[in-house]
Amino acid sequence: MIDALLLDGLTAHIADLRTVRAVGRVSRADSTALHVTGLTNDASIGDGLKVYRKRGAPLTGEVVQIIGSSLVMLTDAPPEGVSLNDRVTLMSAAAIAPSNEWLGRIIDPAGKPLDGKPLLRGAIARRLLCPPPKAADRRPFGERLNTGLAVTNTMLPLVKGQRVGLFAGSGVGKSSLLGQFARGMSADVVVIAMIGERGRELRHFVDEVLGAEGLARAVVVAATSDQSPLMRRRCAWSAMAVAEHFRDAGQSVLFLADSITRFAEAHREIAIAAGEAPVLRGYPPSTTHLITSLCERAGPGTTTQGDITAVFSVLVAGSDMDEPIADILRGVLDGHIVLDRRIAERGRFPAIDLLRSVSRSLPKAASEHENALLSVTRKMLGLYDENAMMIRAGLYTHGNDPEVDKAIILYPEIEEFLAKVEPGDSQRSFNQLELILRRAGLS
Repeated sequence: MIDALLLDGLTAHIADLRTVRAVGRVSRADSTALHVTGLTNDASIGDGLKVYRKRGAPLTGEVVQIIGSSLVMLTDAPPEGVSLNDRVTLMSAAAIAPSNEWLGRIIDPAGKPLDGKPLLRGAIARRLLCPPPKAADRRPFGERLNTGLAVTNTMLPLVKGQRVGLFAGSGVGKSSLLGQFARGMSADVVVIAMIGERGRELRHFVDEVLGAEGLARAVVVAATSDQSPLMRRRCAWSAMAVAEHFRDAGQSVLFLADSITRFAEAHREIAIAAGEAPVLRGYPPSTTHLITSLCERAGPGTTTQGDITAVFSVLVAGSDMDEPIADILRGVLDGHIVLDRRIAERGRFPAIDLLRSVSRSLPKAASEHENALLSVTRKMLGLYDENAMMIRAGLYTHGNDPEVDKAIILYPEIEEFLAKVEPGDSQRSFNQLELILRRAGLS
């Protein structure tokens, strides 16, 4: 089997080799971009270029702008050692060739291994920017998924093909929640895009958060924070292309992106260098299409495909849900999960603020009876939240409002329930929730 895969990959690699390449020259160099002449008749936006420096190894990059007879090129590494008239060759547009043998591996956005072991490329190369399945051909949402957590099994259910946003500040438990999804959520394959992460965090996430069991069914695509904006932006596209490979094979894929904020920040650097104006609180106008086009590639497939269930994390500074990236994502996704620092500080994990979170798979993802349980629970949590200041200050007197009395009785048990790791199916979680409500006289 391995020999056949090796032969297929080698055959595809040989087929991609070129005997003749167009050659240009560096005509201008600065700290952010290189200008190249002699290739404008052959190159397109997004094509790869390779610069042969007089000092150092060749430098790769991408065409981001074409101005008259010059190409504007951003490089994958700082352009130290580049001189005028250095030779530049044209390469093909960025692509990746996933294989089923990539499970359990850590790769970079170019499809190269980061775990020190050889990696077999697949037989078919995929463009990083592929269109989503045709809207009219896509299936509706699939069945409800077991997520491994009581809160997302019940209050915020996820179904096959759903796309949700995970909104959180730094240090609130976002990575831990993504790791729990990677380990516990029902899926054939998990694809994780770690965009702009610290190098130390990558190893910690793989070893401590994901673990050997989680990694066995996962492909991790990583671009660390010190890498170029081209590589950080490409990380999300490459990971989605890997997810599409498994989806097209009929499998159910869980796609986790951490984070879309860094993806947008990388695009901002590239777009501004290419001449776009930073008009959207510092982001260029193309940011909206960048994010929405990535999200649209996830979701249910056609009748012959599997599906991609996606969780896109967003770093929200100061809990500002109206900042541009969060606002764009909320408008295109099928739900959002908000993590609250105050909840994390009082020790409840995952620190999900249920009153600010929503799953658009409801009410169809639950039965009529289950929806009634969810409605009662949300009502009780809302009542407690409205009166929390008086309750904690000792100003509320028991008996003033029977509904508030029930909310006070119910609150500690619901808090405990929301923190449960639940390896069983979602029906078991609903049974536990019903038992809690029944003890409080609400079911």
